Amino acid sequence: MNKLIIKKFGGTSVANAERIEVVAELIVKSVEEGNQVAVVLSAMGESTDELINLSKDINPNPNLREYDALVSTGEQVSVALLAMALQKRNIKGKSYTAYQLGIRTNSMHSRARILDVKVDKIKEEIPKGIVPVITGFQGMNDQGDITTLGRGGSDTTGVALAVALEAKECQIYTDVDGIFTTDPRLYNKARLLKKITFEEMLELSSTGAKVLQLRAVEYARKYQMPIRVLSSFKAGEGTLIEEEEESMERPIVSGISSIDTEAKLTIRGVPDIPGVAAKILSPVSEAGIDVDVIVQNISADNTTDFTFTVNEEDAEAAEKILLDMSNSFEGGLVEVDRDIAKISIVGRGMRAHAGIASKMFQALADQEINILMITTSEIKISVVIKRDYMKDAIACLHDAFDLDKELD
Repeated sequence: MNKLIIKKFGGTSVANAERIEVVAELIVKSVEEGNQVAVVLSAMGESTDELINLSKDINPNPNLREYDALVSTGEQVSVALLAMALQKRNIKGKSYTAYQLGIRTNSMHSRARILDVKVDKIKEEIPKGIVPVITGFQGMNDQGDITTLGRGGSDTTGVALAVALEAKECQIYTDVDGIFTTDPRLYNKARLLKKITFEEMLELSSTGAKVLQLRAVEYARKYQMPIRVLSSFKAGEGTLIEEEEESMERPIVSGISSIDTEAKLTIRGVPDIPGVAAKILSPVSEAGIDVDVIVQNISADNTTDFTFTVNEEDAEAAEKILLDMSNSFEGGLVEVDRDIAKISIVGRGMRAHAGIASKMFQALADQEINILMITTSEIKISVVIKRDYMKDAIACLHDAFDLDKELD
């Protein structure tokens, strides 16, 4: 099925009847070009958020099985409407829920992971000219309960179907033109990237870029399924995400990501002994709180200051854990700073070039932007700074690494 393309459309792309008609025309055009097409849809516009708010009105802490049963209904509306729009255009659109299709997940309600995708039914129908229109964001567990895949989960549904059907590529349509060197809303010199590697996209997604769900990129990389990110609002080639080719020219830095929804917590004066980091972070992890950047300092009196960042919405819970713990450390002071942002530069070319960190730090110093924390990987350098300086930091780093210029 090398002519098969999976097209996934996000909520803004199907926000209303008019947008659904536009999506139908895009599918008709692709079919007329000789492609076989299967479609994955998100819920219309903000309908998922409306359902979430409705559940909270009834019960602020709903049973997650019932929560998934509720919030999964939005996609059923959008797939039925698009199938009708296709049928009006003499295209054999046919809607499917993940339950009907057989997308099997684990039982982690509200953030389930896909275990298996049954495609026998639609594999028989696609060659007959049928365009399956499938609900994203959801699946079912072994007990037959509806599960959802977490925010952005329709991206993962699209990639998983593309892999199962051995499609040519998975096209993900959004309200942006593709992947940019940085968020164009934060810096007007941001440039659209024609290509980027899975590895770089993983780093960008994990450090604040919101275009794709991280798990979708992980899934695509594992099975080597190319992803193309495009706009459903205007024509264009978008950005192709694929494995790195040896012949590809390597930019030193491909992009800059940012996130301003984290908080920094510090517990001071804890004993500088083996196992102290585990003692601090274990209860944080057990509370389901993800820790991002970690720094441990050593002072002269055999004590240490231990600092880490978490999602801002988890800061209060993490602070309580540290306060409870500080008593066992004879009154270690706990500090919380919600006024932070994390800026990351990402590029596979970093492996072959020295001096990238010093160039980054000097660019920030020239703008009198102080660095609070630093973390690195093979192709990424991240710094934590004060939130007020986020836009200035993005601009100076974008200019320092000439990201507005195409490679020669």
